[in-house]
Amino acid sequence: MSTYKKEVGTSVQNFSNDPDNPIAGQLWYNTTAAEFRYQEQVVGNAWSTQNSLNTARRVGAGAGTQTSALTFAGLDAPGARVGNTESWDGTSWTEVNDLNTVRASLAGGGTQTSALAFGGEDPVAGSNIALTESWNGTSWTEVNDLNNGKEKTAGGGLDNTNAINFGGGTPVLLANTETWNGTSWTEVNDLNTARRQLAGDGTTTNALAFGGEAPSGTVTAVTESWNGTSWTDVADLNLARTLLSGVGTNTAALAVGGLNYSPTVFANTESWNGSIWTETSDLNTARGQQSSSGTNTAALAFGGFSTAATAATEEWNAGINLGAWYTGGSLNTARGQLSAATSGTQTASLAFGGEIPPGTAVTESYNGSAWAEVNDLNTARRLMGGAGTQTSALAFGGYRDPTAANTGVTESWNGYTWTEVSDLNSARRTLGSCGADNTSALAFGGGPPNVALTESWNGSAWTEVNDLTTARRAINGAGTQTSALAIGGRLTTAVANVEFWNGTSWTEVNDLNSQRESPGTSGADNTSALAFGGNDPSIPGQIANTESWNGSNWTNEQDMNTTRTNMGSAGTQNSAIGFGGAIAAVETAATEEWNGTGSITRTITSTTE
Repeated sequence: MSTYKKEVGTSVQNFSNDPDNPIAGQLWYNTTAAEFRYQEQVVGNAWSTQNSLNTARRVGAGAGTQTSALTFAGLDAPGARVGNTESWDGTSWTEVNDLNTVRASLAGGGTQTSALAFGGEDPVAGSNIALTESWNGTSWTEVNDLNNGKEKTAGGGLDNTNAINFGGGTPVLLANTETWNGTSWTEVNDLNTARRQLAGDGTTTNALAFGGEAPSGTVTAVTESWNGTSWTDVADLNLARTLLSGVGTNTAALAVGGLNYSPTVFANTESWNGSIWTETSDLNTARGQQSSSGTNTAALAFGGFSTAATAATEEWNAGINLGAWYTGGSLNTARGQLSAATSGTQTASLAFGGEIPPGTAVTESYNGSAWAEVNDLNTARRLMGGAGTQTSALAFGGYRDPTAANTGVTESWNGYTWTEVSDLNSARRTLGSCGADNTSALAFGGGPPNVALTESWNGSAWTEVNDLTTARRAINGAGTQTSALAIGGRLTTAVANVEFWNGTSWTEVNDLNSQRESPGTSGADNTSALAFGGNDPSIPGQIANTESWNGSNWTNEQDMNTTRTNMGSAGTQNSAIGFGGAIAAVETAATEEWNGTGSITRTITSTTE
């Protein structure tokens, strides 16, 4: 007879609370809650930012795998055609020997050591070319031309002896398909739909073509599958787009990025299983005209166009362990525009102030499962700064309601009561803040009007220090008095700006992937942080996007379960908490906890008919 222990390897045990370190798949009974619970590992797909190309470029070509790739040709940032070739070793790009003929809008395929480059736009005449070059791992050699010169074309290949080319053309859109046998190109059956600026990949016997510009001049989602003899129409992309990139085969492919003629640049990624396209996790940087290599489970996207030619490189992994948000205990008092002890933790947090409305003085303490009301602030207010821990915190700035002036009032929390101490030098609200305890904090930005002012707290007084590079309000922060990040905010609308504080001055660093004002944030210092939720008036509305910071770049993570803005937040990059805030202008009491490993506890529920 099968048992859970026999099948899975652990017995179902009773615990008065949950076990300390449950493993994925473990089942137990919580006697206190009278619930069966189990440990789940969240698995999903994600793009992560990698080291950039040496030469920013768009409409180039690529070959190889996720860890061993090649990129060649394209248009550089000033818009000149290049023949630059770069090789990827899984960590960084290295310049190697150039193509013999500089060009753009070509196609390619193969591996890092055995590749083919074909077609493109002539750098002198600006016309379609048929030139083909073969790469042996060291240098390019001109070989036999395509039968039809073409640019804005697509294709792929197994190596420099096995390749396929399809579509393209200017001004006439082409359906031509040609296959390469290592010596020459042979015309075979055409695509069913002539098009250019399409994507695809594969070999002489197994390929997929998708997207692009159709003869009508419209962007298309049409997908066709090649079986070695002919093309067959199959299920369309979910999002019609042009100038996208692709990897894979006719049974397993990936469609990445792209744009339309609005022009809108897309971060959308879709995965093909041989029957249908499924939308999956977006690129961190929306772009079109990029190149790709790899498979639909392990890919690389590099270069392309966002607002200009980019050198950005991202790595795709499917079926990996991801971080996840899960529900915690709700606040006793639902409210938005509240503040928090930013160095608090998931199991020891402090929430204070906010809007009920109007501004409130309510303070609550969290023990990891439930919030308890404790002594109120002396001055009721909202949109203030906060710093410290559950037992040693600071609250500063803010205002009570729209008829009241901004305040600089500062209060210190000793774990039991709030005591008024020295005011900020500049009264303000919607400011950024962070700090280790009630003797060490940082206040920056705020408004209105937008200010760049930064002040440092030493336990008894605020001192003005160097300003932010960009004045803004509705900003948030992570870190400490000497190692901090200023994240997001608002100028006249939401921005993605991020600045790095080294204890002396602010430096602009890489922006968030998604612009936002009033986000939740967490982080121990300026090298490790999390940004989540917030508001983006351009959508318009609250967002649930979560991004993690590694000291250099932001990477998209799993979204919050609930979109919201103006929440309280605390914790670290891998263990964060967000609570309260507003959902579509309605204050909430909901709490969410972030586990960066994605290993979370679930409760088994049942229904009785």
